[in-house]
Amino acid sequence: MKLILPIEIADEIKPHLVADDVVRVDSQGNLDGDSQDAEVYFSWFYLQQTTLHRVLESAPALRWHHAPNAGVNHIITPQYLERDLILTNGAGIHGIPIAEFVIAYMLSHVKHLPKLHQLQAQHQWQRGFPTEELHKKTLLIIGTGGIGQEIAVRAQAFGMRVFGSRRHPQPLAHFDKVVGTDEWQDLLPEVDFVVIATPLTKETKGLINEEILRLMRPNAYLINIARGAIVDEPALIKALQAGWIAGAALDTVFTEPLPPDSPLWTLPNVFITPHCSGHSPTVKERSLALFLDNLTRYRHGQPLRNVVDKYAGY
Repeated sequence: MKLILPIEIADEIKPHLVADDVVRVDSQGNLDGDSQDAEVYFSWFYLQQTTLHRVLESAPALRWHHAPNAGVNHIITPQYLERDLILTNGAGIHGIPIAEFVIAYMLSHVKHLPKLHQLQAQHQWQRGFPTEELHKKTLLIIGTGGIGQEIAVRAQAFGMRVFGSRRHPQPLAHFDKVVGTDEWQDLLPEVDFVVIATPLTKETKGLINEEILRLMRPNAYLINIARGAIVDEPALIKALQAGWIAGAALDTVFTEPLPPDSPLWTLPNVFITPHCSGHSPTVKERSLALFLDNLTRYRHGQPLRNVVDKYAGY
């Protein structure tokens, strides 16, 4: 069997292969061998559509594509859908680092850490500095997949009340309530934090719009660790400037890198991070382990883990 592997990790995977042929591909889609009869393609992070399409064109026998990302909106192009490919993704491998970042964002907000850093820089000792607790605060997680569930575990450990939304609602561990995708809006008047952890699809693009932002409490805090396009950015800027909500932590924005002239850089109630919440040395280890497990399953005709519904987008 022949595999197309990214040059970044090909040498790490090769010792785990039996008698497979390997063709390496770089970030531009340049291959170091003949991929005409390749069956399996393992892409890597920051995959460009031009690179993806070059690989597809060079591998007419391709049957299975594994992507390390949880979100695959950048992969499912019209050209991609023309091919009868099994697509699997990295759902779950980023759950722990992202969940820890979400807790960090919430703690930063309730403990007013930016202001405390400012006081330190100014050599000011402010007695009676006001802070709050996460304990008994209410969190709504939009999207209760692997990442959403890891967030819920940690939020519940802080004594928070945790709500979740998903397309097919069902009781889940560490959630006090799980509702459907047409019901979570009704919960907003009692929610302190809203975390976006849903994939970007046709249905979720622009999901957090002006109407939703106006439904949120003035002391509510929005956290986006999913995809920037899920939020109507002009509406969010308006909400933050007008005080409809208390603030936002954004690890992802509509245009990345965030343009230097974006108002989001300088709004005092915004915490911007450079799409880094999923970064961790262990993410690479989990990604390789998932791929190798799926490769064994593929060889034996067993069901693969994390198969994506390409038409649903996740």
